Amino acid sequence: MARRRQLYEGKAKILFEGPEPGTLVQYFKDDATAFNARKKGVITGKGVLNNRISEYLMMRLHEIGIPTHFVRRLNMREQLIREVEIIPLEVVVRNVAAGSLSERLGIPEGTRLPRSILEYYYKNDQLNDPMVSEEHITAFGWATTQDMDDIVALTLRINDFLTGLFLGVGITLVDFKLEYGRLWENEEMRIVLADEISPDNCRLWDSKTNEKMDKDRFRRDMGKVEEAYQEVAKRLGILPEAGIRDLKGPELIQ
Repeated sequence: MARRRQLYEGKAKILFEGPEPGTLVQYFKDDATAFNARKKGVITGKGVLNNRISEYLMMRLHEIGIPTHFVRRLNMREQLIREVEIIPLEVVVRNVAAGSLSERLGIPEGTRLPRSILEYYYKNDQLNDPMVSEEHITAFGWATTQDMDDIVALTLRINDFLTGLFLGVGITLVDFKLEYGRLWENEEMRIVLADEISPDNCRLWDSKTNEKMDKDRFRRDMGKVEEAYQEVAKRLGILPEAGIRDLKGPELIQ
């Protein structure tokens, strides 16, 4: 495995310097966290599955003109991505009541919302990622009004597309989290989709039974977490050709 310098380690991924300027290598871990890392564990093969699922969804979004940081998959656990300036926001799209929305507003889980709802959270682990409004976002300079117009337009298109894609394989896209970054090219800036799209940051339910097929199985100690992730990949037709097996990560330079 190539020797690469580690730049950042998050709860589910590690970023290494890329082979060319302006690129990074994104490595998917099996580590799982919930409740802002107060609960930790390992989901065997999760990194392999999330790498493939996110690759597939990013490529499908690219086909409809959604700009992303994704370049290509390198191996079972790594992707080559463009280096972007991450906007410190989590954009959450809710189609069906679940999780914190149900808790905050007393809406029974599983209630179909009258329309898709967008929520914004400030990315700050020390503050437990508090919910913020567009007023906060623009006032504190995390994003401009134009940035937010672009983010909202992209998010609604992504939601429409992914809702249909998942429904086609018998899965309801209940809600999901997106992150965006600024990509600079020849002094021109554009907003692009970043991070990942996988069962780690989507709520995915079986369309007929409402059985959970995402990280809620880990959060709520429901069991069969690995099987749920594998089922999502299987329905999308992208189970890894070599099966689920652990791979040694890149060797680090101390």
